[in-house]
Amino acid sequence: MQHIDDATRTEIEAATFRRLLDHLDAHKEVQNIDLMILADFCRNCLSKWMVAAAEERGAELDYDSAREHVYGMPYEQWKEKHQTPATAEQQAALKARHSAKEGA
Repeated sequence: MQHIDDATRTEIEAATFRRLLDHLDAHKEVQNIDLMILADFCRNCLSKWMVAAAEERGAELDYDSAREHVYGMPYEQWKEKHQTPATAEQQAALKARHSAKEGA
């Protein structure tokens, strides 16, 4: 992407991020714990990264507002509607993932 100017690159990255959010929204059945197990990030991570990026640029963005943007609704509402309790298998897989990271 070296041949693309910075403004266009930023637009492409922003469009890609919006598409990621749309994709996650279309697949609410994919739980955050599943994302954490497979990819080591989740919707909450995206929210935290948005807050950090805003802070780096001197913009004010609180975590709840970032989560509402990522989830497309207030987080508590999303949890009630779409989050299922983590299974014992999911919890074990997440623990194994964290253990593997600590050992690396």
